[in-house]
Amino acid sequence: MSSLTPVHGPTKDVIRLLADWLADPDAAPLLIETSGSTGQPKRVRLSRRALLASAEATHERLGGPDRWTLAVPVNFVAGVQVVLRSLLAGHRPDTELTGHGYVSLVPTQLHRLLDNDAETLARYRAVLVGGGPVPPPLRERAAAAGVRVVASYGMSETCGGCVYDGVPLSGVDVRIGDEDRIELSGPTLFDGYDGDAVGTARVLRDGWFRTDDVGAWDGHRLRVWGRVDDMVNTGGVKVPAGVVAARLREHPRINAAEVLGVPDPEWGERLVAFAVGEVELAELRDWVAERHPRTWAPRQLVSLDAIPMTERGKVDRARLRELA
Repeated sequence: MSSLTPVHGPTKDVIRLLADWLADPDAAPLLIETSGSTGQPKRVRLSRRALLASAEATHERLGGPDRWTLAVPVNFVAGVQVVLRSLLAGHRPDTELTGHGYVSLVPTQLHRLLDNDAETLARYRAVLVGGGPVPPPLRERAAAAGVRVVASYGMSETCGGCVYDGVPLSGVDVRIGDEDRIELSGPTLFDGYDGDAVGTARVLRDGWFRTDDVGAWDGHRLRVWGRVDDMVNTGGVKVPAGVVAARLREHPRINAAEVLGVPDPEWGERLVAFAVGEVELAELRDWVAERHPRTWAPRQLVSLDAIPMTERGKVDRARLRELA
């Protein structure tokens, strides 16, 4: 047997591969690519031990094993986990919405399904939402429709989501490192990046994974502010773009929003808001300033029909920077 099991190909082939992999107690670690939403994708080595620990902890948190609906790409970690969890519960995953068991979505899918098939969503025991923040208005819409949303935070290096609604899964530990960087440890950590020992050593130290995200941890609940590269130094003020974006998403006429910093000759970096909705820049600046320092208010607004997304359903930050 080879030392790694790459995960790629059509959905039916990947499901068959994962079924065979799960049936083999000596199976080689899986090799899964990251989404590459901010740069070159990395190939992550995930052991059988880590993947099973993640799946079991997820079922423990959600309320027990059950069938899953596969609605996310199967070649990335979220899709792989959906398949493995369903197989562990004794079922091949459903590939169409059924309302039975659980389903994993990204925020955009949740938004669209609430418009078109909220009744089916409400029949699921839980709707796991990852791949990006869940705006409060979207979560309120889901609750009003009777949909149980569980917000998931994690990445390929942690076998997918390892913090649900701000609370770590069993065995997962959280701490905040330098520059407010989120660090994670526990049984769901990856073994390293394939062919990149330097990159592995940079982020995996003494059993802790140093993420690219910043946030706050009070010993019980994690608050994710955004990525390290979301910290925008504008006019000498460091602004957490993720926090500003979260505030924009609360605006009643904004359906989706992101905030990034771009080079600016006067400010060093200029804070740019990308918004889906009918709103003017001055109103957005006032909206942010009602809750945060006025220096955190965006200086440019790019109005969009939709936020550009990668194949995996994550925000395409490279494309946003081009638009700015």
